[in-house]
Amino acid sequence: MRKYIEIMDTTLRDGEQMHGVSFSAEEKLSIARMLLKELNVDRIEVASARASPGEKECVAKITEWAKMENLLERVEVLGFVDGKKSVDWLKECDAKVLNLLAKGSLKHLSMQLRKTPGQHIADIKEVVEYANGNKINVNVYLEDWSNGMLDSQEYVMQLIAALEEMPVKRIMLADTLGIFAPEETGKFIGIVMKRFPEIAFDFHAHDDYGLAVANSLAAINSGIDCVHATINGLGERAGNTALEEIAAVINDKTEFETRLNENAIARASDLVEMFSGKRICSNKPIVGDNAFVQTAGIHADGDLKAGLYESALKPDRFGKQREYALGKLSGHASLEQNLKKLGLSLNEDEKKKILGRIVQLGDLKKSITTEDLPYIIAD
Repeated sequence: MRKYIEIMDTTLRDGEQMHGVSFSAEEKLSIARMLLKELNVDRIEVASARASPGEKECVAKITEWAKMENLLERVEVLGFVDGKKSVDWLKECDAKVLNLLAKGSLKHLSMQLRKTPGQHIADIKEVVEYANGNKINVNVYLEDWSNGMLDSQEYVMQLIAALEEMPVKRIMLADTLGIFAPEETGKFIGIVMKRFPEIAFDFHAHDDYGLAVANSLAAINSGIDCVHATINGLGERAGNTALEEIAAVINDKTEFETRLNENAIARASDLVEMFSGKRICSNKPIVGDNAFVQTAGIHADGDLKAGLYESALKPDRFGKQREYALGKLSGHASLEQNLKKLGLSLNEDEKKKILGRIVQLGDLKKSITTEDLPYIIAD
């Protein structure tokens, strides 16, 4: 049996950090339901502690629902090294998993917090022990871990060694600024996992170089068993790893698999697009409007004869449909596929005439849809 790779979806926390995105409590609850019940994501991160009264309302609604569905342990909240404050906030929302944000690079620690490694470790231990005493599980983010590995590796190892002695469930390695290439991701994760083989690690990528999916794949191939992602790749700056893309890559391009219900991906994507107000680029893999549209007539012909232009990325797998565009590049097979979709039948002379008209309209930059065909035929 193939080993499962977990996916932790952070659409509702890191995805919401995309400029111009803000979900209401009801929208967050709807997305959480979609992620856990329909898409079957392993874990979801839903908010940042102490962010606002509205966030507290959001988390309370989600945890209330999750508790009834026996899913509470799969709902996580980002918190901070702030003594009892974040833990108390989670308690008030009835949340049971804290994702504690620690400094993964010495530069961040010394210049932002102005503390020593020893002081930071002591502060982390205080939060972890308080959470543990209140029956809240703790995972720890190493913020800016990638820069930490480049310029302060000794500190990173010191911090992980200290965390190994605490009641921490998982350590989450973050390429916070999206600076790594896949070769670097694989190299540095390999170093960490060789040093700490008993620790469960996650990998959290950002897409600043357009490499979030590639870096997540490199992390998996280096031994990571959980990656973080967001629906439609939402996230700060250039976004996060796109869940729909990394899921397909894991299932098709590795020896592993996910637990996701892939058929719900299109519905989840549409829901997040609607609530976020962020339109999906038409040529985006898996979920873009053009992702499964063939334009060239030769492609339609090959598909019609023997499925020659198909791959493992079949649209019905993700809740989408194959389409054949009509325009100046259309051929006989493109027209045939669209007529079939409409349940229409024409003789060869009629097809030739209609195809000529379609090509003519295409040259004029006219957009032609399947629904336009009956009107073109009647003209």
